[in-house]
Amino acid sequence: MRDSAFDFTGYRVLVAGGSKGIGRSIALGFAQAGAAVSICARGEQALEATRQELAAFGHATHAARCDLSDAQDITTYVAGAAETLGGIDVLVNNASGYGFSDDDDSWVRGFEVDLMAAVRTSRAALLHLEASPHASILHTSSIAAFHPRRNGAPYAAVKAALSQYTTSQALALAGKRIRVNAIAPGSIKFPDGLWDRRRHEEPETYQATLAKIPFGRFGAPEEIAHAALFLASPYASWITGQTLCVDGGQGLNG
Repeated sequence: MRDSAFDFTGYRVLVAGGSKGIGRSIALGFAQAGAAVSICARGEQALEATRQELAAFGHATHAARCDLSDAQDITTYVAGAAETLGGIDVLVNNASGYGFSDDDDSWVRGFEVDLMAAVRTSRAALLHLEASPHASILHTSSIAAFHPRRNGAPYAAVKAALSQYTTSQALALAGKRIRVNAIAPGSIKFPDGLWDRRRHEEPETYQATLAKIPFGRFGAPEEIAHAALFLASPYASWITGQTLCVDGGQGLNG
């Protein structure tokens, strides 16, 4: 039963990194609005749980394990998703390597998962998107892309690169009528997510971050999903190459 402000009936949506948190909420939001949805992730338990939630909406559903740092895994996943759904209309690149340490592993993981996974998944889906009358690509960036950070430089740097890639990709694909946008979430809290864990493990960091959010609370994954559905919808048909901050004003405080 559809109960959504949007209507994505007939759309085929692929969410790369869609089993938990923001990705899960985006996938469920599209399914609730009538879309057929494919998701991928590395963790099989969460992947299967979210697949079952998607299937309950009664539309075509596809889920596959995929290491988004692996180019061949991405190619195989996108091909399987397109075959099952009958094409791709919306691609959402949501995965992150969460590179918060200033070591080579964090830099490489962030580059491969946050940036190159988006590049490779877009490349693999391009022919399918070209065949769609309402093609759209969405990337999940971060407000970390817009401000210097004492900690987590790899994460901020690759998210900044992803926002820049959004603008270049949008220009390159405009002639094919494929819109490309990004969402920059603020601090989002959900069960067993980063900020839920920090509430217990790093209470001082948790409280300091909360104090910087003018709305006085952390965001919810559903609030990012609402922005994603808007940007992929006909209501945003004249919007491309943009990074939309969804942060309760958090970025206003630097």
